[in-house]
Amino acid sequence: MQETQVQIQMDMSKPDLTAALRDIRMQYEGIAAKNISEAEEWYKSKVSDLNQAVNKNNDALRQAKQETMEYRHQIQSYTCEIDSLKGTNESLLRQMRDMEDRMGREASGYQDTIGRLEADIAKMKDDMARHLREYQDLLNVKMALDIEIATYRKLLEGEESRITTTVPLQSAYSSIGFRETSPESQPHRGSEVHSKKTVLIKTIETRDGEVVSESTQHQQDSM
Repeated sequence: MQETQVQIQMDMSKPDLTAALRDIRMQYEGIAAKNISEAEEWYKSKVSDLNQAVNKNNDALRQAKQETMEYRHQIQSYTCEIDSLKGTNESLLRQMRDMEDRMGREASGYQDTIGRLEADIAKMKDDMARHLREYQDLLNVKMALDIEIATYRKLLEGEESRITTTVPLQSAYSSIGFRETSPESQPHRGSEVHSKKTVLIKTIETRDGEVVSESTQHQQDSM
């Protein structure tokens, strides 16, 4: 409210209290009406401002509610996605554990297979070394038998040549009877036939089932 000054003009010559009071009353009523009008205008403006603020707040509240609903839907969607990811993670963890167990069993089986194969390889090496030694022994026996056979053959051939050279001389003496013969007329004894045979000596040296060295030697025997 603004201050209002009231000026009262009074005629001192003719004092009329009723008129003066009426004038004062009229002035006060005008001031009151003006004040009421101004108060109503101020009230209306304040109410309008409050209505605008209320509308704005309602809009803000409605937008906040809408955003809250959207956030709530997003939270529900994220919750469902998190639950799904948890299930997927647990499934993957189970698969990983199963795979680790299977790989462990397979690795153990492979280790057993490797150990068995290494044992088989060692056994095969031992067998190979034994077979090589047996082959070397058999080869030595064979070579010894070949040498012995060659010796017997040489003896047999020498005996046969001696027999073939003795039989004609006996028949010549029986046909001549007691006739003297000169040493020049006696037939000369056939010369002995000499033959040669080559013997192959092969030596194989092994170590841990593997051939280390191999040598071949040729030996000639005269018959």
